[in-house]
Parts: sequence; C-alpha cells; structure tokens
Amino acid sequence: MKRLVLLGGGHSHVHVLDALARQPMDRVQATLVTPYAGQMYSGMLPGWLAGHYRLRECVIPVEALARRAGVAFRRNSAIGIDTAARRVLCADGTTVPYDLLSIDTGAVLDLSGLSGAAQHVMPVRPVERFVKNCRSLVEQVLARPRSIVTVVGGGAGGIELILALQHRLRRHAQDGKVLFQVVASNERLLPGHAPRVGQMIEAILTSRGIQLYGGRSVAAFHPGGLVLHTGEEILSDFNLAATGAGAPAWPATAGLAVDEHGFILVNAFLQSTSHPDIFAAGDVASMVGQARPKSGVFAVRAGPPLAENLRLALDEEPLRRYHPQQRALYLIASGPRHAIASWGPFAWQGDWVWRWKDRIDRAFITRYTIAEGSKLNQFAPDES
Repeated sequence: MKRLVLLGGGHSHVHVLDALARQPMDRVQATLVTPYAGQMYSGMLPGWLAGHYRLRECVIPVEALARRAGVAFRRNSAIGIDTAARRVLCADGTTVPYDLLSIDTGAVLDLSGLSGAAQHVMPVRPVERFVKNCRSLVEQVLARPRSIVTVVGGGAGGIELILALQHRLRRHAQDGKVLFQVVASNERLLPGHAPRVGQMIEAILTSRGIQLYGGRSVAAFHPGGLVLHTGEEILSDFNLAATGAGAPAWPATAGLAVDEHGFILVNAFLQSTSHPDIFAAGDVASMVGQARPKSGVFAVRAGPPLAENLRLALDEEPLRRYHPQQRALYLIASGPRHAIASWGPFAWQGDWVWRWKDRIDRAFITRYTIAEGSKLNQFAPDES
C-alpha cells in the first residue's frame, strides 16, 4: 500500500481529486491535508465581492470531492516537511507520512517587512481569511460618515478588488461617502499585459473617481494612512493589500530546491528538482525554464498533467512532460457586469466579456459541484 498525500486544496489538486474519483487506484492510500473544507474559486472572488454571486456559488467543496474519491480528509495546515522521514509536519503537532507528496498550497502575501502592516492592513491572501473578514470591513466602512479605502497593488488582483468593492459599497452608500485610491509600484497598470489593457483600466478608474498613485511603493502604514517611498503621506482609513504572490518559507526550510523567490522548483513533469518523491503545482511552484505568472489560469491547466504524473509515479511508470501554454486568456472583472479580455497583444472590453467570463466560471464550479458540498464548507450558508 503506497501513501499519497495531497498537501493543499488548490485548483490543481481539485482536478487530481476528480481524477481519482473517476479512476480509483488500487493499493494507494490517499490523504488530503488542507485547512479549508471549501476552496474559494479565485476567478469568482471579484464577482462575489461585487455582489453578483452568493458565496456558496463560488466555493469548491474539496472535502466532499475527497470523500467521493475515497481520499482521507485532514483539516490542517502544514508548517514543514521532514523529507528524510517522508512526513508532513502540521500546525497542530501531528504528522502525515507519505511515499509520494504533491503540494498545491498556493502562494502567500508577506507584509512582514512593512512597518505597521500587521495592524493596519487587510491582505487578500489567504483568500478564505479575506472572505471571512469582508463582511466586517463593509460594515465598518458604512458605519462611518466618510471613509477612504486604499488598495495596494496595481496588478489584476488589486484592480479587480477595488472595482468590486466600490461597486458593492455604492449600493449602500451615496456618492462621496467612500473615496477609493490605488497605490501601484509600476507607472503602468497591469504591466504583464498589453499596454491597451492598462489604458482601459486607467480610463475606468478615472471615470469612477478612483485616485491612482502610480510608480509608488508603500514605505509604512499608520493609523491614519500610509507613507509612500517618495515621502508622500496619504490619508486612508482602510488598507487592503493585493501585492502579488509570495512564497511560503517552509519549502526552502525543508531543503527543497526553490527559485530566487522561494517557490518550489519543478521540472517538466511537475516534479521537485531536488526530491523526486515530491510534486508541486499552482502558485507555490516554479517550473525550470518555463516561468509563468502566478495565476489561477495556469494552476487550473496544471491539474490534468499533475494527476496523470502522480498516477504514473505511483505505478512506477515513465512520467510525461507538461508543456504549459505560452499565452493565456485573462478575463478581468471591472465591478459591474463588465469585464476586460486580455490575450497577448489583444484586448477587448464590454458587458459581453463579463457574460463570457461568467459562463466559464460557472462551468468550472459546476464540474466539481457535489450536491452535499454546500453543507461541507466553512462559510456561513447565508453569507452574501
């Protein structure tokens, strides 16, 4: 009996669970270790925040998927790996032994180096914690006579966040009650996309009265606002951070090969370059010679080849190479039922793009929906 441990309930592992349910493996004891019974689908987070979806519509019931696949479910967080003894070290002091380990825990958002961040910033990662805190945030903002909300981060995540939050709050607050601003380290928004995409975003921010501080980074946070690296001080009552993906510390501490940013280095088989009994996919991994953005788009695409190679490794068969796509389609929500499509040098926008995105997102969730799943996630069923 071989022990397969799936560490993390990310988008790649969701497909692995589905594959195990469709084609069970003999003589394999599989365990899923993750702190959440339900995984928020990142593609629908902006739509939920804007008020277009109920929370239950956006959550993948990973515990139910594990049960259907015959995979044991351990609700826990990893704090390390003992690679010599082949065991995962959990936050509650327990360990989970493995013969083959697959990691899909996602990235983190590390603000530890920023003065005042721990007291005055609400990070978007981990997403599940952010979702839990959103209701309180909205209530606090609306309880004040006037508020200034700042989002730090000029990538797609930060832009979607501020536009969705503004759309949600506008349903409950008159114009002028809440002011919004974005601090972006790059002069151009969404620098990884075609210039036209950034231009579209800037036009939307301007039309909706959102102040942009481009080409600036944050030096420190304090109770009344934040200090930029230029020395400027801007007022802010609520600060949210969506500054991109960072690597957790424990893979490097465990001795796994990592890239210059701390992400687990994997080869073309999604296998650790230093430990062949460990695989990794999603935002926590970095493929040698095939750098890709930390995005749910690529995490979802890595699911099928990961599932196949885990099966081949357990059967001691030759692994198959994964060739990630060079170009991905990004559908960026802009608050209302409107979105921007970005594909290489091309960009489009309109309500029709949002409908396109809505169909894709709903189809993804539907594929992994189990009737009992809505009862198994950790979110309140009446959460909006």
